[in-house]
Amino acid sequence: MKKLIFVLTCIAGLMTSAFCNTLYKTGVVASYYAEDFHGKKTSNGEVFNMWAMTCAHKMLPFNTMLKVTNLSNGKSVVVRVNDRGPFVANREIDLSKGAASKIGMIGSGTAKVKLEIVSLGVYTKASVVTAKKACLRAGIKYVQITIPKTGKDAAVAENSKVLEKIEAIKKIKRADGALWDIQVGAFSKRENALNFARKLKSTGFENVILQKNETILRVSLKAVPSEEVNAMIDKLVEKGYHDLVVRLRKSN
Repeated sequence: MKKLIFVLTCIAGLMTSAFCNTLYKTGVVASYYAEDFHGKKTSNGEVFNMWAMTCAHKMLPFNTMLKVTNLSNGKSVVVRVNDRGPFVANREIDLSKGAASKIGMIGSGTAKVKLEIVSLGVYTKASVVTAKKACLRAGIKYVQITIPKTGKDAAVAENSKVLEKIEAIKKIKRADGALWDIQVGAFSKRENALNFARKLKSTGFENVILQKNETILRVSLKAVPSEEVNAMIDKLVEKGYHDLVVRLRKSN
């Protein structure tokens, strides 16, 4: 296998290193998976939601965030690695149906894409073991990658911790028929809580409520059924909300 070469690509000018991604591969083939796998376990133990912004990759560590650009139309989407595949050497990545629709490849089924690493996940034991098995199955060599040291390393490490926390929340078993409140933010000032709640509503979320806890105002999504919690978490993460707390809803 040829040595992988990584190029740090940045937006020039006044932009900071926070806007830099690492080019992983370009001109590779992406496919997608959908209904046949919807509701089944992914390789990292999550339940596959075909509408979430996730993907399967043979060797990148779980929770790696990838920017995928369709080279035929320039459309891009950011996805999180939570599964292994595709198990053929000539296909690089399997997108969820939701992610594939974002870059206009549902009709064609596959597309030539560019992959950029937004943040590299952690090489946990589960990531390494499943990656080696996937590469063996596809007949390719397993390689661990590193990203050149930059000023964004601390942010990448922090992002990985956040994603691990999200993954842990999603793995919690919840009783059928139960209702849950998902806390998205917490504020000491009422004005800040109200502004945040308005922003949350403007991005398409409903049942946004304020909950007072001593001196703190929580901004939460109210009464989410157990079977919808993980999909709602995925939607929040996609919109950039990561500091989440899920609580069993108390009877009114």
